[in-house]
Amino acid sequence: MAKFINPFTDVGFKKIFGQEVSKDLLIDFLNDLLVDEKSITDITFLDKEVLPEYMGDRGVIYDIYCTTENGEQFIVEMQNRQQVNFRERALYYLSHAVSRQGEKGADWRFNLKAVYGVFFMNFRLENMPHKLRTDIVLSDRDTHEQFSDKLRFIFIELPSFTKEEEECVTDFDRWIYVLKNMETLNRMPFKARKSVFEKLEKIVDIASLSKEERMKYDESIKVYRDSLVTMEFAEQKGRAEGLAEGMAKGKAEERRIIAGQLKRMGMSFDAIREVTGLSDSEIDKL
Repeated sequence: MAKFINPFTDVGFKKIFGQEVSKDLLIDFLNDLLVDEKSITDITFLDKEVLPEYMGDRGVIYDIYCTTENGEQFIVEMQNRQQVNFRERALYYLSHAVSRQGEKGADWRFNLKAVYGVFFMNFRLENMPHKLRTDIVLSDRDTHEQFSDKLRFIFIELPSFTKEEEECVTDFDRWIYVLKNMETLNRMPFKARKSVFEKLEKIVDIASLSKEERMKYDESIKVYRDSLVTMEFAEQKGRAEGLAEGMAKGKAEERRIIAGQLKRMGMSFDAIREVTGLSDSEIDKL
């Protein structure tokens, strides 16, 4: 039986990063993510209802919406499977958070606060190089000089992280190692190095959950596992359909080759049609 909760579930992810009582965990992670760039000292959780919601996201995407003491906004998501128009969805959500800043009244002068999207991906992102972190900013195409720092996307491809515990040299590495391996850990590593992991251990210990929390967690585990089974079934079905299609194409090509040989031997169309099943027009093209 697992000792620690699974962070890839709705309850697990929000217990780690989405609670007021433990918001210092999210602050610490964001500071390690943006080390040498920012020093966040406080965050306020915002109502997610101000963001658009897609019903199909439920069960596979868990998100947290917050703002820093400087007014910068962060949308932090855990996504468990690839989606159609995945990148466009991210752009839409962040753009919505930017545009809502203009609802402050007539005196507003486009003094935008930065909006960050941090996307944990429990899958490999298609059509992009496979690496742990993909950092997208607005910059000039030729000079690469930054055009604006008000919109930023950070995609974290968890399957691309392969380091062992002793290979983690940065605090960001340590966070990713813990999140990726949490459900299989028997002890929380890195506590001696950083006190935040000691607090994390207490929060994610399944034995510390109340009866109500355990019921919600068990349900979220069921949703997560059902999602995995659904994805595996879709992948297997896709592979089977691809194999069947390939076999069908192979057999069709074989029939055409045979028909061509019989045609060159002078056999009649009626006979070739009887042997191969091809139509007269298909035989005529050979």
